[in-house]
Amino acid sequence: MDLRLSSPRGRWVVLTTVLGSSMAMLDSTVVNVALPRIGEDLDADLAALQWTVNAYMLTLAGLILLGGALGDRFGRRKVFVVGVVWFAVASLLCGLAPDAGILIAARALQGVGGALLTPGSLALIQASFHPDDRARAVGVWSGLGGVGAAVGPFLGGWLVDGPGWRWVFLLNVPLAALCVPVALKHVPESRDPQAHGRFDVLGAGLAALSLALVTYALIAAPDQGPSAVVVGSVAVGVVLGAVFLAVEKRRPDPMMPLTLFASRQFTAINAVTLCVYAAFSGFFFLTALQLQVVVGYSALQAGTALLPTTALMLFLSAKSGELAQRIGPRVPLTAGPLLCAGGMLLMLRVGPGSSYVADVLPAMLVMGAGMVTLVAPLTATVLASVDTGKAGLASGINNAAARAAGLVAVAALPLLAGMGPEAYRSAAEFGVTFRRAMPMCAGVLVLGAAIAWATVRTPGRACGAPECKVHCGVTWPPLERTSD
Repeated sequence: MDLRLSSPRGRWVVLTTVLGSSMAMLDSTVVNVALPRIGEDLDADLAALQWTVNAYMLTLAGLILLGGALGDRFGRRKVFVVGVVWFAVASLLCGLAPDAGILIAARALQGVGGALLTPGSLALIQASFHPDDRARAVGVWSGLGGVGAAVGPFLGGWLVDGPGWRWVFLLNVPLAALCVPVALKHVPESRDPQAHGRFDVLGAGLAALSLALVTYALIAAPDQGPSAVVVGSVAVGVVLGAVFLAVEKRRPDPMMPLTLFASRQFTAINAVTLCVYAAFSGFFFLTALQLQVVVGYSALQAGTALLPTTALMLFLSAKSGELAQRIGPRVPLTAGPLLCAGGMLLMLRVGPGSSYVADVLPAMLVMGAGMVTLVAPLTATVLASVDTGKAGLASGINNAAARAAGLVAVAALPLLAGMGPEAYRSAAEFGVTFRRAMPMCAGVLVLGAAIAWATVRTPGRACGAPECKVHCGVTWPPLERTSD
């Protein structure tokens, strides 16, 4: 269909996709603020808190490509709705979990639901809107979705200090009850007519198992050291990752067609995504703890401290998408990570007795400015680098890259910074390790900016052609595609 953003149905489509994707985004950020209280209530160590975050990201990253393929084959709206319902049921299990083990298992189930709904939300926008409105619709989706992610810490803090941390998960149930009927009534169905063949269950299993083993090793290493189990887990995980790539190369219908990476633009933008979301995940995981454990904020105060990023994402993301459409993605994708890196380095000033206005707020403003600059152009460029029929697949690959990067970052940063199993219970110990971790996150962002500057190009300016499939693999302005 060719819906217009100004039409009532077009607005319903955006609302539905934002509601669905925000459930997944909210849980990625809300849970961080609740971690100290979860640890106290369930008597969990730092490793259990890492798994509370990573169990969700593990199944999400491992299965999101399969979720995109299911949507392209059976209908993006149908799979999106199934994902929303699955996510809500898993959220209910999280809210009722009596111990850390059951909570971690329920979080893994949440990730399965997220893998079904996340790629479908963006693919529905790509398939539903008129080419002239797609870039702006993506910008609105990115902005409102970013607000959902950014408002998560505030909402989570309010819930944790009020009715309790369990409501961080239970809140998803009424959101799903609102989202599902709206989707069924207002969102048009779409699918890829060229999708066929068997689903790549083997590939999904290999990817998830590889990530699980590497993550286990990174989380267990601070307590077990370079034991045989830790080293063996890393080795087997790396081997399974190599087998995954070999399987994807040889299968007739892989969930991650390696031919997509023949596009320099697609490859470059996913490399930038790995850097950016590794740093983001590490930053928000540790900052939520730093503000509560070291600075002494309540959960609500810690969440409120992050609100400036919400305001910037709310008011400026759509404009950022439109600007990137005019000037191309290279400058925003270079400047955005550098701004975020500056915000993370400013967090080094945050410690015991810090002033919010003088210390925390400047870091949050710079961080928010960087997120505004890069998030919408990153999303639009991913979609522009593939044909419309592959929107779900491209979205899935990019989301998998983002989640896998976050998964590894949350597992690896405490190890690299020297955090022990009980570090979050000691303000002095956690503060020292936090100051080691922030420059690491900033360095990864600088690497992402360097990759963007060196590799991302705007066709029509870089190579002189309005569409360059061979060199760049992208039409620009984004989302205004011609048929091949």
